[in-house]
Amino acid sequence: MIEVNNLTKFYGDHKAVDNISFSVKDGTVCGFCGPNGAGKSTTMNIMTGCLSATSGTVTIGGYDIFEHPMEAKKLIGYLPEQPPLYLEETPREYLRFIAEAKKVPRERLADEVERVMKETQISDVADRLIKNLSKGYKQRVGIAQTLLGSPKVIILDEPTVGLDPIQVVEIRDLIKNLGKRHTVILSSHILSEVQQMCDEIIIIANGKLIAYDTTENLEKQLQPKVMLEIQTDATKEESEGVLGQIEGIENAEYSEEDGLLKVLITTVPDRELEIRKLLSRKFAAIDRAVLKNDKVKANLEEIFIELTHAEPETHEDPDEDPDEEPDWEEVEPDEETPGEETDEDDPGDEDPDEEKREGDEP
Repeated sequence: MIEVNNLTKFYGDHKAVDNISFSVKDGTVCGFCGPNGAGKSTTMNIMTGCLSATSGTVTIGGYDIFEHPMEAKKLIGYLPEQPPLYLEETPREYLRFIAEAKKVPRERLADEVERVMKETQISDVADRLIKNLSKGYKQRVGIAQTLLGSPKVIILDEPTVGLDPIQVVEIRDLIKNLGKRHTVILSSHILSEVQQMCDEIIIIANGKLIAYDTTENLEKQLQPKVMLEIQTDATKEESEGVLGQIEGIENAEYSEEDGLLKVLITTVPDRELEIRKLLSRKFAAIDRAVLKNDKVKANLEEIFIELTHAEPETHEDPDEDPDEEPDWEEVEPDEETPGEETDEDDPGDEDPDEEKREGDEP
């Protein structure tokens, strides 16, 4: 569905994207990860035809984004990091405008707007001014516009940035559902989010592609040894005696947690299952219980740091020059007051007498 080959982008002497190549299969949810300044947004802007490349090609559904931009863009729904919303319109008005811009047939236009509002669960705020919605609902409106026209590819730039934990969970669930019907690429530096939402992960740093694989395979690459965690009511001395009887255990670290002994065990990968069974049997043989006996899942944050050799930073992305962004950045800035957002993202907590567009349908 998506082919990126030898993509390079210079800003003056600064190489923001350095000869990146990857492909994303149809029906995949792919996470695009990297520290701030890695080149994520620049790459996404090139992939969507919003920014030219210095060299390289991007193909969407068989169409080159530079040679056949109209055909390629018809297959894409794009949400930049700052949603391109018109704050003085209602979601219904805004989505109708976007649908017209995407040349949705007039006879299908109203039904198409209703469909995407239902899919993103914004029907209950369809006739409220966008400026009065919470950030979570604004993000939903932004995602809704990507779905108009049923594009095959959905590209989301930092879709959960700035949301509270409840809103993050809601947007995460929405993206998972999108992945059932679309090819989805999303960027984020919140790696735990990517780990929960994505089938495959692309990691870039300093404009270069560092890794591209499934989460499971990335974990295996950086964790060649298997880590097991057990909790037992045995003493440390008893546990050392048990572990000493089992072949394939290379190291053990002991600590106490909630009155129990916690043991972090390093083992060889080909004996993981056998070792876990032996641990349960041998502790039972000395009349001790094993209350936990789990494989330790590699943390994606650790994988990220290992691959990029740097802690994720919080400074602004230098390759995301505002002068290079699409004209969407000129849309009226969000001027919410603190009272207009709620922790639960519940539109019902807003003022029932808030301004609505006159003449709208109920």
